Parts: sequence; structure tokens; C-alpha cells
Amino acid sequence: MNSLLDHPVLVLNRFWQPVQTCSVRRALHLLCVGHARVVQTDGDEKFQTHDLDSWIEYSARSTSTELIHTVRLAMQVPAILVLGLYEKIPRLEVKFTRRNVFLRDQFTCQYCARSLPEVQLNLDHVIPRQKGGRTTWENIVTSCIRCNTRKANKLPHEADMHPLNKPVAPRWKPLFGLRENGFGDASWAHFLDPESGAIRLSA
Repeated sequence: MNSLLDHPVLVLNRFWQPVQTCSVRRALHLLCVGHARVVQTDGDEKFQTHDLDSWIEYSARSTSTELIHTVRLAMQVPAILVLGLYEKIPRLEVKFTRRNVFLRDQFTCQYCARSLPEVQLNLDHVIPRQKGGRTTWENIVTSCIRCNTRKANKLPHEADMHPLNKPVAPRWKPLFGLRENGFGDASWAHFLDPESGAIRLSA
């Protein structure tokens, strides 16, 4: 149950625009206090929304195996939540962390182009600190340990090693920080990828 409660849920504002993700635990709290509704993601009434009572009723008919059980009932794990009042799209900055640099660079060494497990990766200052380089999004890239050792404290032209992609601060997205291998729900594509198909919503 604990692992299900930690699953990510896509959160939409009242205009059905993606604004963030939250845990199932947080989503159920928002549902219980009436601040959000669950978006149905399958069946003939796809994209219908549910309050707490109707979601419990729907869960009783569902064939999903992802259910949260309490003493009295079983509730299907929601995949998408739509907020009742919130209408903004937050402008957030992605926090500068080691893991977020790896995520930006897709866990790929920016010098030899090898995609590697996180334990085999390191961070490299494109302009070394000893030569005035700063620890910022624009000067840090993902590198494998071998390339990091080879470049050492040299400038790119001195080592003849230039990053595959110009390092920049990533644009914040609702899914930033979630690996693509296994996280999220296929139903999210309708909201995260406008080209995946138009959605017609009733008023």
C-alpha cells in the first residue's frame, strides 16, 4: 500500500493544463477535502471527473488491480487529478542538483556519448573552477568517470573535449525529475503531448 500511495499523479489546473505531479497520498487528500476531482482515464466515459463518492462507486466496478484498501472499501489509484479553482501555470526553476543535471543530460556522458548508470557518472566543470568556471547549469555537464579524469582541469580546447550539447538551465515541466522508465501513466500523454490527439471536453 505504501508504494501505491507514493505513485505519481498528474495534476491539472481548472483549465485542464498540466501544472505538476503529486503523490497518490496527496491526491487523495485533495479529493477528500473537495479541492480536486479524479479524471477517469478509461471506459466509455473517459475524461469524466469524479468526486470522492463517485470515485469510490467507480472503483467498486473497476477491474484495476491497483487498489488502495481500507477497512470498509477499496479505491482505485488515480492517475490524473484536476483542481477545482487553481488556474495558473507555475513558473518554477529546476533546482540545481547532481541528479537533475543527470536528468537534463539523460544520464549520458557529454563527451563520449555513452549512456550509463548513475553510479558511473560524474559532474564536470566545462570551464574548470581553477580557471574561473562556476558551478552553474551553464557550466556543468554529465560525464563518465573516464572522461572526467581525462579532461581533468583543462579547458575544452586544451583537452580537445567539447560537450555534445550546450549546457543550459532546463525548462521546468510537470514531469521533470521523473525517469521515463516506469513512472507516469500512458493516459498522461493526452495532456503532456498535444500532438497525441485532440481532447474534446464538455463544459
